[in-house]
Amino acid sequence: MTFKITLEATGHTFEAQKNEFILDAALRQGIAFPYGCRSGSCGTCLGQVVSGEIHYPEGLPLTVMEHEHEKGKAVFCVSVAKTDLVLDVKEIESTSEIEIKILPARVASLRKLADDVMELSLTLPASERLAFKAGQYIEFILRDRSRRAFSIANSPSNDEALELHIRHVEGGVFTDHVFNEMKEKAILRFEGPFGSFYINDSSNRPLILITGGTGFAPIKAMIEELIEQEDTRPIQIYWGARAKVDLYRHDLPEKWAFQHENIHYVPVLSEPEANDDWQGRTGFVHAAVAEDFEDLSGFDVYIAGPPPMIDTAKEIFMKQGLSDDQLFLDSFEFAKP
Repeated sequence: MTFKITLEATGHTFEAQKNEFILDAALRQGIAFPYGCRSGSCGTCLGQVVSGEIHYPEGLPLTVMEHEHEKGKAVFCVSVAKTDLVLDVKEIESTSEIEIKILPARVASLRKLADDVMELSLTLPASERLAFKAGQYIEFILRDRSRRAFSIANSPSNDEALELHIRHVEGGVFTDHVFNEMKEKAILRFEGPFGSFYINDSSNRPLILITGGTGFAPIKAMIEELIEQEDTRPIQIYWGARAKVDLYRHDLPEKWAFQHENIHYVPVLSEPEANDDWQGRTGFVHAAVAEDFEDLSGFDVYIAGPPPMIDTAKEIFMKQGLSDDQLFLDSFEFAKP
């Protein structure tokens, strides 16, 4: 059973499953409410039930008084729909409306995805959640007040933990610490979210998403969100790497392409090793895209990776009909040791 939920101010609609929290349903379908704690204690997602009936499975939260509840006031992170609903709640339509926070985080897990890539999973305090758009990043604040930026690799609806992909930079103070000394349960401090690298909701053009190295992190978040939103546009994923080992989550885009007819995946290796037994595309990833799409004027193109790849791709793609407002970039420039 599903319930139709309409936002009075914008006319946007989405569906909530029976017993699904309303905020979770909204985020899953690309409707962004302001929120903070996800536990009903902060009141950030407070709004008005204009029509219909909601229910709090765990009882009325402290942020809503009984008389307010009777008048339709509600928090949507811990409430579920019992009927179709019309809601009066602020909808976040740009990153300027997302609160940038400084928060502590605990290291939940460390997992090597490759010899030089670590998956770092962070959990926030129970009373906090980080609202963000798929593709944005956070900045760790180090003891000397310097900062290190890393893209969030999970979709906003799956925010119980923040997933980061960290490449080891030889001699890099922070990445040396992550790979050699950091332990689970360690406490870090970060600020975010930042960045304007996220899917342009105002466009319905087919998508080409290009990544090099750990630029896969924001692309992964975007793809996960597009799948959750049941977006049916053609989506082309190109992942460029040196050797097969550098495609450190090769299984994920392969799975996406297998499960969804509109998603296609092209890995490209510039220097495959002999034991890779590579039968796929070789060369530079931007050259593969240029070869496959001589006219890019009908696409939105997203590129995340090292600056040389981005600079070269931009120059070539502009000659093939891509305009500035259809190109979105996230340059991964590593901090110098």
